[in-house]
Amino acid sequence: MKERLEALKNDALAELAGVNDAQALGDIRVKYLGKKGALTEILRGMGALSAEERPVIGQVANDVRGAIEAVIEEKQEAFQRAETEKRLAKETIDITLPGRRLPEGGLHPLTKVIQDLEDIFVGMGYQVAEGPEVETDYYNFEALNLPKNHPARDMQDSFYITEDILMRTHTSPVQVRTMLAMQGESPVKVIVPGKVYRRDDDDATHSFQFHQVEGIVVGKNIRMSDLKGTLLQFVREMFGAHTEIRLRPSFFPFTEPSVEVDVTCIKCGGAGCRLCKQTGWIEILGAGMVHPNVLEMGGYDPKEYSGFAFGMGVERIAMLKYGVDDIRHFYNSDLSFLKQFARL
Repeated sequence: MKERLEALKNDALAELAGVNDAQALGDIRVKYLGKKGALTEILRGMGALSAEERPVIGQVANDVRGAIEAVIEEKQEAFQRAETEKRLAKETIDITLPGRRLPEGGLHPLTKVIQDLEDIFVGMGYQVAEGPEVETDYYNFEALNLPKNHPARDMQDSFYITEDILMRTHTSPVQVRTMLAMQGESPVKVIVPGKVYRRDDDDATHSFQFHQVEGIVVGKNIRMSDLKGTLLQFVREMFGAHTEIRLRPSFFPFTEPSVEVDVTCIKCGGAGCRLCKQTGWIEILGAGMVHPNVLEMGGYDPKEYSGFAFGMGVERIAMLKYGVDDIRHFYNSDLSFLKQFARL
């Protein structure tokens, strides 16, 4: 048996000397050292040996296995080194080549408009306030002079979660919360940017989720002329120094008197075109003097304090500023559309 083991070792080493790839190396390992390999086959005959011969033959078998495994491991390491060197040669980087500039990201156009709005009003002394998007019926409607069953609620088709909890339909509830937090102190001078939700997405100019920026000023001797001057300053900084505004009578439950605010057409400058339907004017926001009931529910005596409020859709401002004709472009994540605003 000793001679057979020595012969097996010599045969295995002879075959290993001519191996040139990892696949063949694996085949030789199985052939000689596997569970059904040649070495295992020889060792099955150890049961016929005497007690004195078994340890001697066992040691020879271990030496044979060790010699074959040592050559296999050496060959395997050599193949791995060669493969690594081959791969590294393919992946060599020419460090003298110029670098590849990664594309720069940019702000979303709605984010840019919100930042512009905040910069303009902060420059006029306003603070930026935030509040919950899931709101109570009281803050969203009742505290804004919209009691239950008020017909004006139909203008804001709402997403109710429970009878008294809903997704806010405007950012005006934050104005009420701000007044209550001030506990009757003045002046109140805040703008409130944020997302709002209404069941209204039937055409290219409406979406069930959109953005608003609303503002409120409360103090003593606040007049409609203050509102007009504020809005005139705003539109000129947003759309250009020659922009004019026009106030038209309107109705909002939380302001009295109320006005719709138009600006001279961004495209034709007031001459008349398809965008403004030949009128020279484009409506951009609603505003008015804060209703006495709203002042009172906010903790202010309407006989001593007055105020004005305004609200605008961010998408509406962005569509006019950038000449976008469909509100859905802002939400489709179309890079060819968004890249136009990357460096503005």
